[in-house]
Amino acid sequence: QFQPKETYMKLEDSVAVITGAAGGIGKTIADNFIKNGGKVAVCDLKKDAAEEAAEQISKAGGEAIAIDMDVTDEDAVNKGFTKINDKWGRIDTLVSNAGIQIIHPIEDFPFDEWKKMLAIHLDGAFLTTKAAVKYMYPQKSGCLIYMGSVHSHEASPLKTAYVTAKHGLIGLSKVMAKEGAKHGVRSNVICPGFVKTPLVEKQIPEQARDLGISEASNGDYKAHILRVKKDFKGDQEMHTTGFHKHMVDFQMYYVLNGWVKFIY
Repeated sequence: QFQPKETYMKLEDSVAVITGAAGGIGKTIADNFIKNGGKVAVCDLKKDAAEEAAEQISKAGGEAIAIDMDVTDEDAVNKGFTKINDKWGRIDTLVSNAGIQIIHPIEDFPFDEWKKMLAIHLDGAFLTTKAAVKYMYPQKSGCLIYMGSVHSHEASPLKTAYVTAKHGLIGLSKVMAKEGAKHGVRSNVICPGFVKTPLVEKQIPEQARDLGISEASNGDYKAHILRVKKDFKGDQEMHTTGFHKHMVDFQMYYVLNGWVKFIY
């Protein structure tokens, strides 16, 4: 059970690097970090969208910078983290959130699309983690947060690449909880259910197509999405980053219809 916000929302001057932060869940997480006193690097492949998001935050009185970052490009990731550290002198939190969705039955799944999915979700998490700990280890503190999914533990048809990638994040987070412990760096995974974002809305017609049904016939699926919380409030990220002491290390948080299930 969460403590009252005033007891765990301790993010004053804390610096968060959030990938895929120009929209969807990433933007909502960024907004919540700002509301609780943090500073945010809005990292996204879409440079204009990242700049727009950072500008919105700045106009509202927060402190943010936009970073043009392809998380599958090690040089781009390292340059981005250098720029963030040069700006604020520290990096406290990584939220590895960048991701895409591609769905096909396995017999029709193009290999290049499989590799693209795993590169963004897994290579991206690996490269940003590798870059982040270079700054976190010397300061003896930090928090690594990976955006998993219910598909980190469950499976759905047509999603071989996505489910494989999301399962992989669990393994990475477990390793980092062990490797990071002696440096004061924690590692956790957030596992949301369906959240109404552009990624999910794009998935409805794609899944209807691959299942050979109309979108209208896919109504139960669509209705389920619309019933879920429309705004991912990001309180789980606040919970894992806001402690003064390192109290929360490797857990998975399932976020379903506003309820949070902790997996130890």
